[in-house]
Amino acid sequence: MADGPRLNSCVPIPKDIEQLKDVIEKAKDWALMHGVGIRNKKEFNPDALQIVPFTFFPSAFPRKEFEKAVKIQPILNELIHRVAFCHSFLEENLKDTIQVDEFTGNLYKIYETVRQEGINPTNSLGVLRSDYLLDHPDCDKIKQVEINTISTSLSAMGFVVAQLQRFILQELGHYDKLKNLPENRALEGVCGGLIEAWKLFKNPKAVILMVIEDVVYNICDQRFHEFRISELSPKTRVIRRTLTDLAQRATLDADKNLIIDNEVVAVVYYRSAYEPLQFHSQKEWDARLLAERSSAIKCPSIHYHLAGTKKVQQALARPGAVEQFFSDPEKVTAVRDVFTGLYSLDFDELGEDAVKKAIEKPERYVLKPQREGGGNNIYGEKIRDVITKIKGSRERTGWILMDRIVPPVQENIIIRASQPAARTDTVSELGIFGIIIGDSNEIIYNKQVGHMLRSKESTADEVGVSAGFGAMDSPYLY
Repeated sequence: MADGPRLNSCVPIPKDIEQLKDVIEKAKDWALMHGVGIRNKKEFNPDALQIVPFTFFPSAFPRKEFEKAVKIQPILNELIHRVAFCHSFLEENLKDTIQVDEFTGNLYKIYETVRQEGINPTNSLGVLRSDYLLDHPDCDKIKQVEINTISTSLSAMGFVVAQLQRFILQELGHYDKLKNLPENRALEGVCGGLIEAWKLFKNPKAVILMVIEDVVYNICDQRFHEFRISELSPKTRVIRRTLTDLAQRATLDADKNLIIDNEVVAVVYYRSAYEPLQFHSQKEWDARLLAERSSAIKCPSIHYHLAGTKKVQQALARPGAVEQFFSDPEKVTAVRDVFTGLYSLDFDELGEDAVKKAIEKPERYVLKPQREGGGNNIYGEKIRDVITKIKGSRERTGWILMDRIVPPVQENIIIRASQPAARTDTVSELGIFGIIIGDSNEIIYNKQVGHMLRSKESTADEVGVSAGFGAMDSPYLY
């Protein structure tokens, strides 16, 4: 068992989990039959699913901090929106990073191109997710890990796993516990935002284009959105294409409508395009530029994508940065209350101080590159090795340093495909979803729409489920 602060499990876990064998088997079948599934990365088969890793019980989370995270989400939506439309802030804070990080540099070239041509259309759709850990020594105060602006996933999976764990508690007779599982409308909320953007395009024959990876493993989380959109708005059609498909078959008509396979695109919803390996050649980059030039509403637009980079998030943590976007002191205080320490590695006094701290006490920090998708961060002694290697190079400006958050531990059971169920110590990361639509002058839609929880073994560093590190979970409020 891990040392440090602990939380009690929502129900006592028997020492011999064989006592739970029947319910575990039933829960695994429930999971497969309700879409808690993923394709096998080692033995890929488009016609087969295995269960997504999940925790058997929901994980304890303080109600006060959960409600704080829910309440602050529209403020964070607004902050990211304002940052995305602030050219001077993006330009100033990304000027060094785009010189040393080719991927971010290519994104910025697209941004500059469409900005000079005139961003089309003016409205952007943000499907955002703000992620939090409870912080030690308080154990009851959330700190933001990051905010995601592209390919924001697991709203569907979070919704379904909450139902799964409700079923498990009922099967075990813990009916009195059900009232502490918060309602989760994340799937409906995200789909509602996509439909709202589709309506704004004002062409009922146009489609929502989901831009997907060449090989999709996290298929259930994606397809759930298509199916729910069809239920909520039967006339709204969703099509799926890769970046390479766009490169080969997409065009703009005289009105700058994005056309692919004879379909006019109302909304471009990216579930890809967040990492370099998804751009196989210049053709894929040209396709991203083509989409940005089009009249379709992008989710995210290129400026929203840049607003979600690690470097911009670090810049917002500097004294006075949030105040550039909010005059309301209550909003400023609320945002700063959830920020943790974020430090640049620029070649200035603050950057040199951060380099020194990271080398002296690497265990206190996380080193982050400008990447999404999980599995990219550096931890522990490896930080010292990486920083020592790059400290004299401009490459270091492409990274940021974050205070390592030490969350409390609690016992749970993790269920994985083809593995025996195992009791283990876990830590949990809460994600809150937000939807925002607007332009540089007006925000016309801004909501918090739901949540998800991921847990991992307390000895693990990363928590990404699709990347293979974490397990889906849901909060039990105390």
